[in-house]
Amino acid sequence: MTKLINDPSDFKEDMIAGMVRAHHKHMKRVPNAAGVMAHGALRTGKVSVINGGGSGHYPVFAGLVGTGMMSAAVIGDVFTSPSGEQAYRVAKAVASDAGVLFSYGHYSGDVMNFDMASMRLEDDGIAVDTVLVTDDVASAPPSERGERRGIAGGFFVYKALGASAERGDDLATVKAAGEHANDHTRTFGIAFDGCTLPGKKEPLFTVDAGKMELGLGIHGEPGIDVGELLPAKDLANIMTDKVLADAPEGAGNEIAVIVNSLGRTSEEELFVLYKDIAEQLEHAHLTVIDTHVGRYTTSLDMDGCSLSVIWLDDELKTLMAAPADCPAYVRK
Repeated sequence: MTKLINDPSDFKEDMIAGMVRAHHKHMKRVPNAAGVMAHGALRTGKVSVINGGGSGHYPVFAGLVGTGMMSAAVIGDVFTSPSGEQAYRVAKAVASDAGVLFSYGHYSGDVMNFDMASMRLEDDGIAVDTVLVTDDVASAPPSERGERRGIAGGFFVYKALGASAERGDDLATVKAAGEHANDHTRTFGIAFDGCTLPGKKEPLFTVDAGKMELGLGIHGEPGIDVGELLPAKDLANIMTDKVLADAPEGAGNEIAVIVNSLGRTSEEELFVLYKDIAEQLEHAHLTVIDTHVGRYTTSLDMDGCSLSVIWLDDELKTLMAAPADCPAYVRK
């Protein structure tokens, strides 16, 4: 359970205050708003890229604020969309002459509130657009891919957006880069136990001992199946099969990979899992250009993991390799 709290109702504000102090070299608090912005975020001719969503998923969203990544992040309460007012205030603080690009996971509350902020920005004469993250293969079939949830593969989308904006691309080009990354990204997750909200004694959901939940969402949304807990090699087979079966049309054989902890699962365990995942990817004749193992999109203290794959072309390889410097990710 979440133990390091004061008043549970102050959890988000206490977290933001501590994060800004810890990472003052990268970010500062947006005045009068629930958000953070990168130092030097407001730059003439540079699209301001903003992500956001509920707390509880660090390093998404605010951990990706910095050079070459997000200009700012809007921070909601735990597992709760930030309000339209907060999204508007954060965007106004960093909006440049080149416009604003919002990006976030495809959840109804986020869509509604960020859309409200976008309308207000347009009324102010600010160019604004949106890229939704829809990487979760378990949440809808391929025929309804636009309805899928956004989970850990969003990292690749934010990386593409940040790199495109950093090199000076215009708003339409930055959006196209993010959509291209999203179109080429797939994720599948597994949980072994649920998470507990700050101030609560009982978990948000439970998984029976010796069982695992397949394809769950990062807020505890039900998965597609419950099965017996299996050895890492068998889990690797399931995860790679689910992701690779949904490969984008015309995909090549070069990929980047995230093996992500949902919070409680240790990196040592993830390395065991990745050994077996890597073998499966080799058997599928895929070449791993880049590997990320660790916490990229969490769910407080949920015990579980996910696999994300992005199929790379020349443009995506360039965007993924571009320099970045933020609290949760550095690329030189």
